Amino acid sequence: MPIVYSTHPLHSNAARLLDGHADLVIASDLTPETLAREAQAADIVIVRANLPDALFAGATKLKAAIRHGAGLDMIPVEAATAAGVLVANVPGVNARSVAEHVVFVALALARRFRAIDGDLRRKGWLAGRAHSLSARELDGATMGIIGMGHLGKAIAGIASAGFGMRVLGHTRRNTGFPPSVEPVTRDELLQRSDHVVLACPLSPETRGMIGTRELALMPKGGFLINVARGAVTVEDDVVTALKSGHLGGAAIDVFAEQPLAADHPFFSFDNVILTPHLAGITEESMERMGIGAVEETLRVLKGDLPVNLVNPSVVAQYRGRFS
Repeated sequence: MPIVYSTHPLHSNAARLLDGHADLVIASDLTPETLAREAQAADIVIVRANLPDALFAGATKLKAAIRHGAGLDMIPVEAATAAGVLVANVPGVNARSVAEHVVFVALALARRFRAIDGDLRRKGWLAGRAHSLSARELDGATMGIIGMGHLGKAIAGIASAGFGMRVLGHTRRNTGFPPSVEPVTRDELLQRSDHVVLACPLSPETRGMIGTRELALMPKGGFLINVARGAVTVEDDVVTALKSGHLGGAAIDVFAEQPLAADHPFFSFDNVILTPHLAGITEESMERMGIGAVEETLRVLKGDLPVNLVNPSVVAQYRGRFS
């Protein structure tokens, strides 16, 4: 039986699809050394953790690395391609989960939930109620979304149709937006948005994209929501903008270094909502992502190419390896 090596357990409904087709092996730990060693016997790797380049040099049986989700930063695509390994992902399957998280934290920031809850518990009824005088509604506010893929579109749909928000969007090409989204330059988006949402992939162009200059363009008291990748922002500059009061608050799910250090300055702000990279994780999305990854796995094991092949330039080399 072929071996499918997964960095994490799969949803039971996804794992069940492998019955009779492959043996599922779960990584014993996530250190680079362990992943590289244990993957040597694998035909397919399903990925929810950072893979080392060395894995592809040593796993001579490996046909494909399939991302359990959309973001590809966990897979060294160049190393996989050099080794003749297919890379695939399952884009869009957790977009709804992340979009609902974005609206959840946007509401919590606007309504000052953390401060109200904390002061009610620590200081009493009147202290909690006092924060309501500076709470805001989402209706009529402007949300600017940087990144308009599956995720950006899902966020825009909820924000505009569900809450009556004006929605601005920005991508490199600034085309293909839903009718409810106004395409603008990045600077204009920052200047006009009450809520700035980062929903773009991490790339050389987006790394460090939001720093001191960009934060200064935002209206005083505006909110920053990052569900992209931590390195899209310059975290020290975000801390400075929070300390100065220019940023009214932030909701951050992704960080430059994960796990987030216990002494990180982000923990010192009561207007910052921190979550441990879980915006896209729900019971429903884990099932969808797992099934999507397994379906791509089964295609490769049957001799077909993945539907969502990321590195098509590798196909000739791949077929040469397994012809």
